Amino acid sequence: MNKHKTLLIVVLVILAGAALACVVSPLAFFQQAESETPVEEVVPTVNTIVMEGGDLPSLYREINPGVVAIRALSEEGGGLGTGFVWDREGHIVTNYHVVESATDLEVDFPSGFKTRAEILGVDSDTDLAVLELDRLPEELTVLPLGSNDKLAVGQTVIAIGNPQGLNGTITQGIISALGRTLDSMHYAPGGGAFATGNIIQTDAAINPGNSGGPLINLNGEVIGINSAISTTSIDLKGQPVNSGLGFAISIDTAKNVIPDLIEVGYHDSPYVGIHVLSEVSLFVQEELELPRSAGVYILEVSPDSPADKAGLMGSNPHSSLPLGGDLIISIDGMPVNDFAEFMGYLLTYKKPGDKVEITVIRDGQEMDFDLVLSKRP
Repeated sequence: MNKHKTLLIVVLVILAGAALACVVSPLAFFQQAESETPVEEVVPTVNTIVMEGGDLPSLYREINPGVVAIRALSEEGGGLGTGFVWDREGHIVTNYHVVESATDLEVDFPSGFKTRAEILGVDSDTDLAVLELDRLPEELTVLPLGSNDKLAVGQTVIAIGNPQGLNGTITQGIISALGRTLDSMHYAPGGGAFATGNIIQTDAAINPGNSGGPLINLNGEVIGINSAISTTSIDLKGQPVNSGLGFAISIDTAKNVIPDLIEVGYHDSPYVGIHVLSEVSLFVQEELELPRSAGVYILEVSPDSPADKAGLMGSNPHSSLPLGGDLIISIDGMPVNDFAEFMGYLLTYKKPGDKVEITVIRDGQEMDFDLVLSKRP
């Protein structure tokens, strides 16, 4: 048995340490402050986009006016990112890591209109942020939102953003995979990062500066928010280089988070309180004597957590192998094959205070537990 022990690597999320798609880079400082006009005094014309599988040039002409460049100044220097118009009030959605350390923000529209902006709300769990503009342009193009229910691996998608400061760049690719999991920017009290799930993987070129920009289907609908890349290469400036592994936050997750950021400035992600194996391979299944490899294997249950109160069980800490833990096989009647599906469901559809039914296999028997979610500590 000892030869397989190295396979039992305890991790909370998959693809830990993936490079962020927006990094700090040299940036010219503002030359002149914009005059501040209250948002309420400006009522812009709102363009409604209706696309039905049009060609890419037409799609770009319709979508690009609603995609903005974000210049963020901080004590460390400056950074570049992308955002897009979320609603008729002119709220701009982008990544949290684009504006995390910002002391001053400029938002540039493709029309040439420029304004300062304030951070209205942020969420480190999903890497999302909402900006409120100091002034609104005369015309405002609100991007239509799609749904992740209709997404398929192999589907054509495009990204519009500002890689390396090249504003209004469009790139094309496909959805490479669905339901990925990444480290979030929210760190647990005991160390390590919480997970964020329901991530879309794409090979559409995403580079530094694309962060916060929309991932769009051929109907012109936003189906994801570009957030990260995984790469082993850097350019001469030390910035990560696209390697065909890009990641976007799903629009369904954003729909669950953004309204809270606009209304109260923050979003509480649901908390279960378990440490798990990110994946149960065939080797691990045999080593732990599990009846199946599909599911989420619980290594440890945090004391006084929702999982603890519900009665879920982790593995035996006194055993040479982590035997005896519960294997989660479904949540609310939905089968879960791995941790990514489990976490994706929670972050997309649930909030603290919601009750979920979790089905596990314990000692060869299926058991159901009612669990009331709390917020992440």
